[in-house]
Amino acid sequence: MQAQKRCLISREDIARRVKELATQISRDYAGRDPVLVGVLKGAFIFLADLVRALPFPVEVDFVRLKSYGAGTTSSGEIHITKDVEEPLKDRDVLIVEDIVDLGLTLDFLRKHLLTHHPRSLKICCLIDKKERRQVEVPLDYVGFPVEKGFLVGYGLDCGEKNRTWPEVYELINC
Repeated sequence: MQAQKRCLISREDIARRVKELATQISRDYAGRDPVLVGVLKGAFIFLADLVRALPFPVEVDFVRLKSYGAGTTSSGEIHITKDVEEPLKDRDVLIVEDIVDLGLTLDFLRKHLLTHHPRSLKICCLIDKKERRQVEVPLDYVGFPVEKGFLVGYGLDCGEKNRTWPEVYELINC
């Protein structure tokens, strides 16, 4: 049986919320020179829209972590497959993530980036999904709180598919 989908967050709501987050981030980082660290692959679309909405230039770097593989459940083991390249010591760092689900990956990344001794480290996520949270992580900027569901679109994928849909959908019967 092929999974069905229902639109959970429209492209208009995403665009509006990204602008609101950019306004909040702009206030908080006024006069500073932050580095935004996007978590590949899921956050690249959100990150691109977010940096375009900021009224000042920022440095962008990426990390890639592996915990899901091609499936829909986390293996529980997290591996860095691409680390940051920019020096983060004494910098203001903002992690940009697509979704916080279990919290394991983001907790791992946060602890890893703290070893680089940034001046500050904050987290911005598009979706805060609490259904299966195992580790609480401090989220400074949240696009949309979502209680449950398997979500795809706007960077979120299922086995590397459905990432390019412009809205966020909940897959039903997957």
